Amino acid sequence: MPFNLDKFVASPSVEELDSLKKSEIVKVAKHYGIEFQPLTRKDEIKRYVLEYLVDEGVLPSTVLETAITVPTDNTFELKRLEIEMNKEIRLKEMEREREREEREREERERERKGKRGKRKQMQMQKEKEEREMQMQKEKEEREEKEAREYEFRLKQLELGVIKASDPKIGLDTRGFDVSKHVKFVPKFQEDNVEKFVNHFEKLGEQLKWPRDKWSILIQSNFTGKAQEVYSALSIEDSMDYDKVKKAILQAYELVPEAYRQKFRKYRKTDTQTYVEFAYQKERHFDRWCASKKVSTFDTLRQLMLVEEFKRCVNDDIKTHLEENKADNLKEVANLAD
Repeated sequence: MPFNLDKFVASPSVEELDSLKKSEIVKVAKHYGIEFQPLTRKDEIKRYVLEYLVDEGVLPSTVLETAITVPTDNTFELKRLEIEMNKEIRLKEMEREREREEREREERERERKGKRGKRKQMQMQKEKEEREMQMQKEKEEREEKEAREYEFRLKQLELGVIKASDPKIGLDTRGFDVSKHVKFVPKFQEDNVEKFVNHFEKLGEQLKWPRDKWSILIQSNFTGKAQEVYSALSIEDSMDYDKVKKAILQAYELVPEAYRQKFRKYRKTDTQTYVEFAYQKERHFDRWCASKKVSTFDTLRQLMLVEEFKRCVNDDIKTHLEENKADNLKEVANLAD
């Protein structure tokens, strides 16, 4: 017959307690809130229960006399193990307490030193940021100077064949030998397509390349994904520079929406300083604005309002708005309706 705890509690007796298994006696002890160690023997737990019931006046004190057991060798061994285990637990607790106190002491020491040297650290951080900004500025100036010198050398090479002062230069495309100009096309950079395109267009303007030859010239250095995209264009589209440029930039996601997402989603990395993070964040914002041809306060205002409007509508309407490419809040609202 299964053990019924409620029945025992309602009418406890020594006889029924003697008939219980250890697991059942443990349930009784826990019910009465009696504490004991995990390794405590069954007889000892039973005695704790009897003592509790005697103290509560449920059973007579005489039951304790018959419940006295003579400790065996196993009892002493278990008691010894219990004492050793408790000792080990206390030692571990003491060790953890010492470690906690040591950490707190070190933390207090760091705080004390931090307060004492806070002004100095702030000054050092300010100087570090100023140095980094100066280094970044010098790097940009150096890169810009190198780019100008490179373009100037290319222009000099071109002007060695034809004179820049000749008003007919670049206007007559008859006899334009593409093969002679391919060598001036900058190296394609898959990791910085925008820079490559800007560089190419600068050279095209400076060297007076006929506009209808730009698509042939720019594709000469394509590699990887750009080469695949160009090959997929129709013959008619592949001869149109603007369509080639659009296809390449879209392939590398260098379109206004991509710039917007880069600006919004860009986060500081663990290896970046805040100065570097701010610089990159600003670059993404400038590229977004440039891709949307933002040049006045009103166009910037419309850019922010349209973005916020799109954020507040459902995905279907947002997709419809993006397909129609409206940049004015009033136009966007009319399209949404």
